[in-house]
Amino acid sequence: MDIEPIPMLDMSSAKAKRAAYELLQSQARSLFEGERDWLANLSQFSALVFNSVPDLNWAGFYVARDDRTLVLGPFQGKVACVRIPFDKGVCGACARTLEVQLVEDVHSFPGHIACDSASRSELVLPVVVGGRLRAVFDMDSPSLARFDSEDAHGMTAALHAMVAATNWE
Repeated sequence: MDIEPIPMLDMSSAKAKRAAYELLQSQARSLFEGERDWLANLSQFSALVFNSVPDLNWAGFYVARDDRTLVLGPFQGKVACVRIPFDKGVCGACARTLEVQLVEDVHSFPGHIACDSASRSELVLPVVVGGRLRAVFDMDSPSLARFDSEDAHGMTAALHAMVAATNWE
């Protein structure tokens, strides 16, 4: 498998951001071609996002181990919190509600868990397969209001490409 360096995506405007996420989806589909292992695919997806989406200081997964706790999974960035209960933090809120959490200022989010004090905004997406929560995908940025609805929409589509290419059993 030949791996080309991943270029940093242009997200300087809404139009550029939409095109960037289309490219990210295409890169994800190519990356997962012929690979179905969930651990490998979550690892590769984390690396792809961290190295191609600008202004991130953390990107990765928390895996649902039961109906109450997330456990650190594949990620890129500084060391992180290992276990997050569903009733704590932005990741816990995503796991509990199964809804995308887009937080412009994490310090104003009730119950925020500061795994990295440099993080200022966060986007967390649920990974639901066959009606069951498998994980959440978490992106942190050192910039306030780094994420918007375009990011949520584009990342959801890229995540769907990973989910479709993965054997979760």
